Amino acid sequence: MELKWTSKSLSDLVRLYEFLALVDLQAALSTVKFLTAAPEILLVHPRMGEKLEEFEPREVRHILAGHYEIRYEIQGSVIYMLRLWHTREER
Repeated sequence: MELKWTSKSLSDLVRLYEFLALVDLQAALSTVKFLTAAPEILLVHPRMGEKLEEFEPREVRHILAGHYEIRYEIQGSVIYMLRLWHTREER
């Protein structure tokens, strides 16, 4: 399996970093580091996240990493990080 980040998921990381950096630069750096490492468990357990039926027939799932939701899609041997956000955000 291989992890790939989509442009939208990378934009989400930048958005979260910029928001947090205004208040605490170290927290922003730690959060981005945490969020980029969290999906690595999917390389071993790709289907551990709950499947989101509204995206059928695509295999879109989500996991929680701390207070952040990460959506991803499995396509063959590639896991695409689709979106991520803080669970307090309106989504």
